Amino acid sequence: MTTNTGGRLAGRTALITGAGAGIGAAAARLFCSEGAAVLLVDASGDALDRTQQAILETLPDARLACVKADVSDEQAAQAAVQQCQAQWGALDILVNNAAMRNYSAAADATAAEWQAMVGVNLVGMSNYCRVALPALRASGTGAIVNVSSCYAVTGRKGMALYDATKAAQLAYTRTLAFEEAAHGVRANVVCPGSTLTDFHVGRARTAGKSVEQLRTERKDSSLIGRWASPEEIAWPIVWLASSEASFITGTTLMVDGGLHIM
Repeated sequence: MTTNTGGRLAGRTALITGAGAGIGAAAARLFCSEGAAVLLVDASGDALDRTQQAILETLPDARLACVKADVSDEQAAQAAVQQCQAQWGALDILVNNAAMRNYSAAADATAAEWQAMVGVNLVGMSNYCRVALPALRASGTGAIVNVSSCYAVTGRKGMALYDATKAAQLAYTRTLAFEEAAHGVRANVVCPGSTLTDFHVGRARTAGKSVEQLRTERKDSSLIGRWASPEEIAWPIVWLASSEASFITGTTLMVDGGLHIM
């Protein structure tokens, strides 16, 4: 488990959506270990409680707060940003990690399914960017990291809605980088590949598969030939949010074990 490493994010405040599990929870742990105060946002209160408890068990001095909210709720986004400012006096980093999935084929997807996906993966992300921008501009070193997917740049069957909204996140982030450079806010994207999160473990167990079986299923979905751990995706998020990446904006960072060149 991560321990405090001395703080490339010391004195900074971050808001992370989708922080109840998987990549978001791993990012929250690492942000805390690097000295940041972190507001966790997730639609599941139980997941938030588990993440907060796990972090405090190993980092008892971590500065943490939680907000249960659906990211498509614009008023909840505003309230979360205001809580950061009220509790810690600033908001320096925004990580948009929350996402919704859908497995309908392109030929079968309904308008309602499209609207639900866009509401979370695009409108939800833009809600948090828009309401956070005044605070991020005031920070002087504001950073946004949007979590997309390797399938934003390559194709597959059965995930048209998810992959289309993830691809749109790349274009949105590039535009945001253009518009916010003058205000000192950087915007970048991380595109994860196959990551062994709680979500995938839960689906496998529902299907009667063990974790050991699951681990054998992604050997051909990257050049490295295995799943990533959530922390292997979270570390690049930490880096892009830090001053070490101060000359990087508008960039799409593929963290997919080489899948995008296969």
